[in-house]
Amino acid sequence: MHIRFSTAFAVVVITSVVSAGLRADPADPPKPAEPAAKAEPVKPAAPAKADPPSVTVISSDDARGVLGREVRSAADEDMGRIVDIVVDRDGKPRAAVIDFGGFLGVGSRKIAVDWAALKFSTVAKKEDKVTLALTRDQVRAAPEYKDDQLVVVLGASGKLSPLEFGPEK
Repeated sequence: MHIRFSTAFAVVVITSVVSAGLRADPADPPKPAEPAAKAEPVKPAAPAKADPPSVTVISSDDARGVLGREVRSAADEDMGRIVDIVVDRDGKPRAAVIDFGGFLGVGSRKIAVDWAALKFSTVAKKEDKVTLALTRDQVRAAPEYKDDQLVVVLGASGKLSPLEFGPEK
């Protein structure tokens, strides 16, 4: 059962008021309330002076998004498309999640591959391919990537270190 904090707070207040009323002695008349002091109007706080954000301009020849990019093997086999990027706590990419196999999205599954196993030719055009240093059979044998579960990353070199997530800093 999921109760919102505001609902739980209202129930506690109502219960307290009712139980206080039941415990009151009916022979004691209620005391009149004292007049409230006149409240001062609240002045809005002055906005904090913030530094202006930095601005960087990157040409489309120097950078391009990778989501949705086609991935091919070194033997030019279709390996799927990049659908997600797994980053570590420092924001560095550790793996690409590829939608692998299937036909027209049916029967496909997501596989996490080591970011270092990807080779980006050029990024100037959306059609430029990303090459994966793994064979289709190697990727087919890899475990499926699932959100909110341990990520098993398939690496080309076998030297990928585990993600170390300790207590929050």
